[in-house]
Amino acid sequence: MKQRICLLLFVIVSLGAIAIALRTSEDQNANFTVRTLSLPDHGKGNVTMDYIAYDPATGFLWVPAINIGVVYVVDTSNDSIREIPDFATKEVEFGGRKRTQGPSGVSVGDGVVYIGDRADSSICAIDAKTLARKTCGHIDSTPDGVVYVAPTKEVWVTADSEGEAHFRGRPEGYAVDAKRGRFYMNYEDKDLTTAIDLKTHKTVAKWPAGCGEDGPHGLSVDQDPGFLFVACSTRAEVLDAGHNGEKLSSIDTGDGVDDLTFSPPTHTLYVGAAKDARLTVARVDAAGKLTQVAQVLTHEGARNGVTTTGGTVYLAHSQLGQFAGLVVVSPSRK
Repeated sequence: MKQRICLLLFVIVSLGAIAIALRTSEDQNANFTVRTLSLPDHGKGNVTMDYIAYDPATGFLWVPAINIGVVYVVDTSNDSIREIPDFATKEVEFGGRKRTQGPSGVSVGDGVVYIGDRADSSICAIDAKTLARKTCGHIDSTPDGVVYVAPTKEVWVTADSEGEAHFRGRPEGYAVDAKRGRFYMNYEDKDLTTAIDLKTHKTVAKWPAGCGEDGPHGLSVDQDPGFLFVACSTRAEVLDAGHNGEKLSSIDTGDGVDDLTFSPPTHTLYVGAAKDARLTVARVDAAGKLTQVAQVLTHEGARNGVTTTGGTVYLAHSQLGQFAGLVVVSPSRK
C-alpha cells in the first residue's frame, strides 16, 4: 500500500446522603438518553469489540467484531448496518481460558480505513465510502492499536515486542499530536507514558503515569494546550504533555476503564467504565482541571467510546456479559 506501516517495538453514610446521591445521579442521567443498537451476532449471542472509530467525513461508525470476524459499518444518520466479512479469526488460550482473536484495531485515514486483525497479524486498507477491501499487509507481531498518522501519511501499529531495548514492553493506547510532531503511547507493564518523535521514531519524553499495578491504558490529547488524557482502570488523569508531563488533575470514573475520548470543540472528556457500567462525562478547563458533568448508567461491558459531530457517544462492548450491540449515549434535546 502507498502508506507505510511502521511497527512500534513495541464507607457508613446517612440515609440523607444516600438520597442526595440518588437525586444527583437521576438529575445527571436526565441530561442524556441511553439506548442500545443491536448488531448481528451470527448465532453467537455476543459481540466483543476493542477499538471502534468514527469517520466525520461520511458519518460512518466502524466496528471490528473480534469474535465474529467481520467489521460492521454503521451509518449514524439512520442506524443502518453493513458488514465487511471474511476477516480471520482463531481461538487462543489466555490464563487457562479460550478466547477468540480477530479484527480489533481500526483507524480512519484519508479516504481509507485501516483494520488490524490479531488472528493473522494483518493490516487491511478499506475504502471509506464503498467499503471495498483495497489491500492487506502482514506484520511480524500481533497488532493491537492501529493509527493513521496524518502528518507523515503513515500507519503506525502497536504490538508487544522483545525488539529494541527502548521499545520493549507491553504498549497500550495511542494519541497523535500533530502540533508537536509526537506520538504518545503507554506501557502497561511499566506504568509509563511516552512521547515519540513522528519523524525520527525516537522516544523524546517519558513520564510516570501513576496508574498503579494495572498500568495506563488508553490515551487522548487536546493538542492546543498539550493536555494528554490517560486512562487508568478506575480514573482518568491529565498530564501536561505540552511542557514537562506534570499531572494536572484526575477524576474517578468507576472500574473497568480501557480507553477514553476527548472532544476539542466542547472541551469534554468521555470515559466508559465496563465493570461499573457507567459513562463519566467531564469538562477540562484552561488549567487542565477536570470537573465531572455527569455519570450516566450504561451496560456491563460498555467502554471505549467515540463521539460523533453531534455529540453522541457510541460505546463498544468488551467481553463482560452477553451483549450483541453498541450502547449509544446522546445529550437530551430540550
